[in-house]
This record gives sequence, C-alpha cells and structure tokens, in this order.
Amino acid sequence: NRRKKKGDSILENPSIPNPFPELCCSPFASVLSASLLPKATSRKKQVIKVYSEDDTSRALEVPSDITARDVCQLLILKNHYVDDHSWTLFEQLTHTGLGRAIEDHELVMEVQSNWVMEEETKLYFRKNYAKYEFFKNPLSFFPDHMISFPSETNAALSHSGILQMFLSSSTYPEIHGYLYAKEQGKKSWKKLYFLLRRSGLYFSTKGTSKEPRHLQFFCEFSNSDMYMSLTGKKISGAPTNYGFCFKPNKSGGSRDLKQLCADDEQSRTCWMTAIRLLKYGMQLYQNYMQPYQGRSGCSPLNITPMRSISENSLVAMDFSGHRSRIIDNPTEALSVAVEEGLAWRRRGCLRLNSHGSPIAMSNMAIHRSQSWFHHKISREEAQRLILQHGLVDGVFLVRDSQSNPKTFVLSLSHGLKIKHFQIVPLEDDGKLFYTLDDGHTRFTDLIQLVEFYQLNKGVLPCKLKHYCARIAL
Repeated sequence: NRRKKKGDSILENPSIPNPFPELCCSPFASVLSASLLPKATSRKKQVIKVYSEDDTSRALEVPSDITARDVCQLLILKNHYVDDHSWTLFEQLTHTGLGRAIEDHELVMEVQSNWVMEEETKLYFRKNYAKYEFFKNPLSFFPDHMISFPSETNAALSHSGILQMFLSSSTYPEIHGYLYAKEQGKKSWKKLYFLLRRSGLYFSTKGTSKEPRHLQFFCEFSNSDMYMSLTGKKISGAPTNYGFCFKPNKSGGSRDLKQLCADDEQSRTCWMTAIRLLKYGMQLYQNYMQPYQGRSGCSPLNITPMRSISENSLVAMDFSGHRSRIIDNPTEALSVAVEEGLAWRRRGCLRLNSHGSPIAMSNMAIHRSQSWFHHKISREEAQRLILQHGLVDGVFLVRDSQSNPKTFVLSLSHGLKIKHFQIVPLEDDGKLFYTLDDGHTRFTDLIQLVEFYQLNKGVLPCKLKHYCARIAL
C-alpha cells in the first residue's frame, strides 16, 4: 500500500472521485470565496472624528475607502436627519482660517493623509446649499464680463450649452479678470490680470495681454486643493474679504499656499466654481445627478423617509358646528391648519407659575428654541455661518442686534450677497409686536414673522428658504 504523502490532495489522484469539489483549492475557489465573504471583512477600518456647528463631536469607525458622501449618509441615519442632498463634509484649517467643502466622491482617508502636524484641522458636518447650485442656474455663476467662449461658438449660449461646454473634454470656456495675488515670501499683494484655461491658471505680465509671451503660469490643480478664506483680511492681510487659495497636497504649511483675492463675492464664486469644474469635470455632474451611488461591497445607505400609512390617511376636519364635516377645499384646509398652529402656539406660551396661575412666556423664550435663531452672535459670525451654508437665495438666520439690545436682525443671502434687515419691536395698546417694514406688517412673535416670510416675499428680496442651524451630533 502506498501511503499518502503530506501535501497530496484528492485532485492529484483522478481515480478517486471528489464528493465536495467546492471545498477544494480549485482555480475557481478564490472567486467563489470572494463572492461569499462580505467585502467589509477585508476592508481596514479607522476612526475619524467629525464636529458639528456647536463644536460637539462624534467618533466614527469607518472603512479606509469611505467617501465623504458615505460619512454624511452615515451621520444622517444615526441622527435621523432628512436627506435633502445638501449635507457636506467640511475641512477646516483653524490656524490659517481656511476651509473647503470636501467633494462627495473624495476619500476621507486621503484627505486626512494630507494634513500636517503644525495645523489644527477638523472635519465638520454641515449643510451646503450651494454645492451644486451652478448646475441649476449656471448663468448667474458666470457673468458675461468674466467668461469667453471659443471663436467658433455662438455667443448666445443656452442654459444647457454652458454646462456642456464646461463638461466637454475638447473645449473649455476661458475665465478672465483681475485678482490680487500675494507675492511668495512677502506680505504685499499685487493686482494682476488672470486667465483660467484647461492647462491651468495664468497671469499676464503686461496688462490684459493674452499673448503667450506675456502669460506666466501660476498654478495647476491636480496636486493641490482649493480653499476659501473664512477670516477675510484678519490672518492673511488681504485687501478684500473675498480670498481663496491653493494648498499643495502634503505641503509644509502656510508658506506653500498660493493666495488670491477677488474684488467681490460674485467674482470669487465664478473663479472657484470654474476651477472645481475644471478639476473634477463629469465627476461633479455624476455627484449631482446621483447623490449617492453605493460602491461594490458597500450597501447603499440612502433611505428616503416615507410617510406612515396612518399619516397618509389623515384628512382635514371641521368640528366647529353641531356635526363634523370633511374639508374638501385645499385653500380652506390650509387656512384652518395655519389657524390651528397659531392657536396651539398661543396655548403653548401659557405656563403655570409657582403659585399655580398661568403666566405668558416672553417672546424671547419662544424663538430661542428655534433652529434658525442664533443668540448673541456677531454680524461677522452670522456672515461666516451663511457663507459656509452656501450663498443661495433664501439662506437665512435670525440673531440678536449688537447695536440695539431690544431689536433683532434677519441676515439673508440674496444675489451672492448677505443682507441684514432689522426687526423692530413695536408696542401698541399694551401689546408687543415685531415688524420689518415700519409697522405695516406686524407679528406677535418672531416665529410668526419667519413663517410669514417663508410664504411671502414682502419687503424682502426673496422668500426665506433655508435656515442656518447649529446642529448637534
């Protein structure tokens, strides 16, 4: 009898049938096992720390190949937030006062690998309503005086035509205009004429000349990230508050930054949007069209909130008469709902004092609980908060007035600018009201005021659409 040597297998002796071929090390075994085992088991995991607007933080153990969109989706589910595709992971460099919205497709671990020890860098979870706004309204992002098209292109491009040109691999519009550039190793800034082309960013050494011999290369974007200045003139000494810069990957610090500054917000937005499109191209459009796309081995996390069966079956009812009736008219149903809401709030404002008698809560106590109200923040803090949420028409917050402690201020984004409207208290016949238009329209509290201007533009340039909230993780 021949003894079976160590290392021999059943497959080496074809005369002996193998009853369990799927358990052998056949050429197909690796494919089979890879398909049976969950992908997550073979992916390394790391711990990241994410902050919210109120500086609370949460540690998450995530796979090493997780994207920014995946992290947002995870936090949306854990905190039971509504996913409106505006949640963003934001990278903030504290010492240099810089920040940027990490693109949805970027790998978080790659972003963190570019951090340097000297810089305190944090990841924030917040909303950015302007993330893909240029896909919806490109004409407002690229003013005529800053953009040039190839000579063979029709000058009057349509909405979709501009987008197709930006996303095309063969053609690319030229962005041009004046920017202030900080000279390397110096504190001084110089105003130069810049041009953005597919090959990179250039400036002219002779006025507004576009001749090749007068163009000098300034920066390319494949090995650097673009950041917005969050502190304005304070840290960098820039001539205006509309700064942005390019930070090389794994740079040594602020000395390697290539800093620029625009004359106004519209100009800065145009430059930064065009550079984003130049760097990422169709990837941005895919992010916009399909906000979440699960990678292989990672199940989709996007769960659309659904109304319950009982909620869908609710109808408006009128119980004011002897017999109840269903309200069929949608306008009447809406009116009743508003009246009920106001009545509920008036009832909710009544509380019992220590002796058991009802007292009315102050208006201050009512609105302080609202997500859109920010107590004791400065004008600069309000502007920075709105800027971080995106300069989309209708982004707003309400805050205390610093100049007059009895009044409030509505800070609102419109036309790529942040405008401030004073909310003045009025007393009439012993009752306190609030108004934005010198008493023509009066409200019993700030909640009523905000709800009105969410439905009506009134004296404001646009309706209130998106509020800035200090979320907690």
